Amino acid sequence: MPRKVVQGPIRDKEKTKQKLLAAVGKILRTKGYSGLKVSKIAAVAGFDKKLIYEYFGSTEKLIDEYIRSQDYWSKMNQDNIHVDFSDGGKELSKVAILNQFEHIKKNKELQKIILWGLSESKPILKKVADEREEMGEMLFTNIVDPHFKDKAVRYRAIAALLVSGAYYLNLYTAHNASVFCGIDLKSDEGRKEIEKAITEIIDFAYEER
Repeated sequence: MPRKVVQGPIRDKEKTKQKLLAAVGKILRTKGYSGLKVSKIAAVAGFDKKLIYEYFGSTEKLIDEYIRSQDYWSKMNQDNIHVDFSDGGKELSKVAILNQFEHIKKNKELQKIILWGLSESKPILKKVADEREEMGEMLFTNIVDPHFKDKAVRYRAIAALLVSGAYYLNLYTAHNASVFCGIDLKSDEGRKEIEKAITEIIDFAYEER
């Protein structure tokens, strides 16, 4: 008779890791970043805290991996955006920023991470921010800058305003009121107006280069 295989934390390492990562997200969503203590994470996941050290090395590395899994720009690269780059990055800019605008709205945990990064200076958050900048630099250097040439910095400034605006409008809507400049950002109509404005600004920047 075949020996029965008992499933558990040791035998199912990947499943355990995912539960620990999910616990980080749940705590962020319900308690905020101040609740991210090793004992609390372990309790929410339903495991002994020693598994955090065994599978991730430290609580900081567990949180670091979770943040990376949620960060929109850190996960972006030229391979997972299927657009034609021959237009100098115009369509790429539209797809990337519009997707970011929608992604932040849906991801409550990412909203908490962004707020955390604005309120505290943490090595974990700085590292992710640096990686985010590295990804952006790759996209600018390889695709956008060659198109704009001596006006490349100007377009980077426009992109900075659009990206930061997408962050802020979602955070404002989620944590304060729904209306900004008279636009109801919790309505489909209001969000579509913002999306149209993003598209028009990018079109204008490429027309005026």
